[in-house]
Amino acid sequence: MTDRVYQFVLAMGGAPATGPNPYVQLIPIALVFAIFYFIILLPSKQKQKKLDAFLASLKVGDRVVTTGGIYGSVTKVNEQSVQLQIAANVRIEVAKAAIGGYQGQDPVTEGTS
Repeated sequence: MTDRVYQFVLAMGGAPATGPNPYVQLIPIALVFAIFYFIILLPSKQKQKKLDAFLASLKVGDRVVTTGGIYGSVTKVNEQSVQLQIAANVRIEVAKAAIGGYQGQDPVTEGTS
C-alpha cells in the first residue's frame, strides 16, 4: 500500500523546476559596475590627465594662481615645485600640485572644501 501511495505522490509532482540561468542574475551587477565606471571613474581619469598635462606644460613667465589663492608669475620650474614671484623681489616656492590654473581662466583643479 505504501508503495502505491509513493508512486502516486511521484506522479503528481511533475518535473523539477529549474531556476533562471545564473548568468542572467549577473547582469544587474555588471550594469552597476558599468554605470559606476562611466559616471565616476572615467571622468576622474580624464580630469587627472588634463591636470597632469597642465602641470607638465608650466614654463617660466606663466601667470598662475595657486589653490590657496596666491597670484604670481612663474620664475623657476623644478620636478616637484614651482617658484612664483608674487611681488617685486618676493619669491615663494610652492608644490606643483598647488597650482590651480592660469590667471583669468577657469581653474584646472577644483578646490576642496
